[in-house]
Amino acid sequence: MSDAARIDAFLEMMSAERGASANTLDAYGRDLADASGFLKGRLTKASAKDVSRYATWLADQGLAPRSQARKLSSLRRFCRFLFEEGDRKDDPTSKLEGPKAHRDIPDVLSREEVSRLIEACGDDMRLRCLVELLYGAGLRVSELVSLKLGNLPRRKGERWETSDIIVRGKGGKDRLCPLGTPALDAILAWLEQREESLPKGTVKAKSAAAYLFPSRGKEGHLTRRRLGQLLKELSLAAGLDPARVHPHALRHAYATHLLQGGADLRSVQTLLGHADISTTEIYTHVLSDELAELLETAHPLSR
Repeated sequence: MSDAARIDAFLEMMSAERGASANTLDAYGRDLADASGFLKGRLTKASAKDVSRYATWLADQGLAPRSQARKLSSLRRFCRFLFEEGDRKDDPTSKLEGPKAHRDIPDVLSREEVSRLIEACGDDMRLRCLVELLYGAGLRVSELVSLKLGNLPRRKGERWETSDIIVRGKGGKDRLCPLGTPALDAILAWLEQREESLPKGTVKAKSAAAYLFPSRGKEGHLTRRRLGQLLKELSLAAGLDPARVHPHALRHAYATHLLQGGADLRSVQTLLGHADISTTEIYTHVLSDELAELLETAHPLSR
């Protein structure tokens, strides 16, 4: 069977059994197409020597270690799939070593900067709600824009009976995200105006009505790109550098400020929906940098 056919079968498996998102599937598809191209369409029959040559070639292209690691991870998963399906009797990537993906320490917005962003929202209730959920629940951008009304906390009139939203995260896994009063108030304020933003008289109207942030676009909800544009405009209004203000920056701030406030790492891991705690540990480096700076400025022996 051709590389293309086996790659398609692999992607179908990742979608059906692992619940991989469309973005993840696209990334796998591109990575495996690149590997197949390098091996001239013989990816399914690649030897250990072939995959080693591919790894060397990736490094020679000047790709960042993180990009190399991702492409090799895609290759490992694919070869393991071929082995488990009986298409191969060995896994040529079993001894393959790649570069360690270096995690950059995020540039975290301060509490004061986040407050300036929220204040700059003014009377735009949709924008305020978006910011409050990014910062108040640490949502990923895809989780936020696709949030449905049915996943909101239960309410009776103007009173919330619960305070958790149900979020569909990576791998199709659901998690509960507790919300504070500012975020709950922002949702209520937006719901009072949301009706005006619903598409009228189009075939998209019914699907858009299910989302907290409906849109006339083909997806039925606010797009990731449009959210990014809104935050750039908001950062300018708040007097902040637009390069520092993006959806994930508010998720970084959420995690870092929780740890600064005394939350334990495992709890933050659960709230963020990280499968591996090593992903969450990046925020401890941010705190370590702050403590080192504090030592330099406050300890008597540093003077």
